[in-house]
Amino acid sequence: MNVTVPARIGHVQVSLEEPDKLHVLHPNAVVAFQGLPQHREDRVMDLAGMYRKRKMVRSLFRGPAELVIGLPAGCSLETVEIDENSDLLFDLRHVLFFSDGMRLKSVVQKLKNAWITKELVRMRFSGPGSLGLITAGDLKTIPLHPDRPLFVEAGALVAYPGTASIQLAVYGNKLASQHMPVQWELKGSGPVLIQTGSHDAELEAQLQNGGFIKRLLRELLPFGSVYIK
Repeated sequence: MNVTVPARIGHVQVSLEEPDKLHVLHPNAVVAFQGLPQHREDRVMDLAGMYRKRKMVRSLFRGPAELVIGLPAGCSLETVEIDENSDLLFDLRHVLFFSDGMRLKSVVQKLKNAWITKELVRMRFSGPGSLGLITAGDLKTIPLHPDRPLFVEAGALVAYPGTASIQLAVYGNKLASQHMPVQWELKGSGPVLIQTGSHDAELEAQLQNGGFIKRLLRELLPFGSVYIK
């Protein structure tokens, strides 16, 4: 299986050879398919998958074939290799596709974590195989430390080791902790995968409205927001 990610974010091209099989969890994202019609087979998802995805169907594609999969604006895709001993727990919303032969197991989260993240279960994939992960911004891997905690914004966490110590927290002094979204605090060993797209609406608005000097003048001068565009 060969996945081609173009320089411009917007779509992904997947090439399947004759023995290759690929499960696509977002069939409607496939905007073009070149291959025999019978090389696509839609299947009803298992109960865990149906609950997580709120969808009934996933698509199995067989090679030889070419697929073009569209990506939402601002999102990117990266293929991650998973071995048979992997204990990473994934938010299934980020999984665009996975290679045939991989095993899936649902892992129920603690109630307090599920209440904050609105996600009751995470998925463990056992390889060998490949996962196609779709993220806001790029995908970043950060190694865990057994004593030095890693804090990750709850909405940015894509996957973490099942053996990790994890709890909901904030950090910093009182002012910092009062002005940040809920964080995951993780300790242990192994990689953590995060999406790096910014969720700071205020930062985005500032970037769209001009440079630092303009923003400063708008705030300091009387009627600055009116006269300085």
